[in-house]
Amino acid sequence: MDNLSSGVSTVLTMEGLAIPPEGVYPAFILGMLSYCIILFCNLVIILTIALDKRLHEPMYLLLINLPINDLMGATAILPQLMRQMLWDSRSISYLACVTQAFFFHMYAGGSALILIAMAYDRYVAICNPLRYSAIMTNVYLLKIITLVWVVDLTLILILVALLLRFPLCRSFVSNVYCDNPSLVRLVCADTNLNNIYGLFTIVSVQVVFVSAIFYTYLQILLTCLKNKQSDAKSKAIQTCVSHLIVFIILELTGLMTLLSYRLEKASPQLRKIVGIFVIIFPPTMNPIIYGLKMKEIRSKIPMFFLWKVSVF
Repeated sequence: MDNLSSGVSTVLTMEGLAIPPEGVYPAFILGMLSYCIILFCNLVIILTIALDKRLHEPMYLLLINLPINDLMGATAILPQLMRQMLWDSRSISYLACVTQAFFFHMYAGGSALILIAMAYDRYVAICNPLRYSAIMTNVYLLKIITLVWVVDLTLILILVALLLRFPLCRSFVSNVYCDNPSLVRLVCADTNLNNIYGLFTIVSVQVVFVSAIFYTYLQILLTCLKNKQSDAKSKAIQTCVSHLIVFIILELTGLMTLLSYRLEKASPQLRKIVGIFVIIFPPTMNPIIYGLKMKEIRSKIPMFFLWKVSVF
């Protein structure tokens, strides 16, 4: 098999979506509608928190990272998918493919790490309310946010660096968008280190993620059961339910993706559907969950639109 250049001029071919001709335009409209909903909902959450100084508290300043992360993931994938659907254009440069994979994995890792930081914030607020202001200072909050993005960036840069060591010997990407497993399949060299590191990263993040969520919310639950103030208990539970719903959505979509890759009998079409589902469902549901479940944000969103109208 001819060895391909690993330079930026290498053109790869993506796997098609297998949409019948009569379904192209409905699928494109559905994809465009989904992307517009993701953009609108997440931008509303971001701008509502950013423009209202009363929401400049640790919980909301951590929360704002989640829609930013969701927008990054959706924007990395959906425009390319819609272009592929509308023009049946399945070619992509190697540089663009690696860039797309980088942002996709940043999105996946960032989702877990941001939720860990948010769970920690709720743990301190509910289990140590008297010390919350002293612990969650602006400097400490900045350190947490910086740590989340630096850890995420470091993990994914190593993943990409391990991939870029090799020249390509194939040009067909067996997925509808670029990710690390699909790119590793383009290499004919020994990729055991890549596979070990990828598995290590997934397992490490998952163990830390699930353990942190389980421990913090178990402590929160015990604290709420001991709390005799019904108003405080209700507010704490309402806030935590939103976080737990997002956690469950992320875990279920992540598990579906892993199983679709690991199960050899899984159909290629199912793998495509699951892959697209991961990009569309969490970024759509997260802002809706927080916008509807968290009273502080829900009450501020109408004020945001009134402010926009008054400006114009």
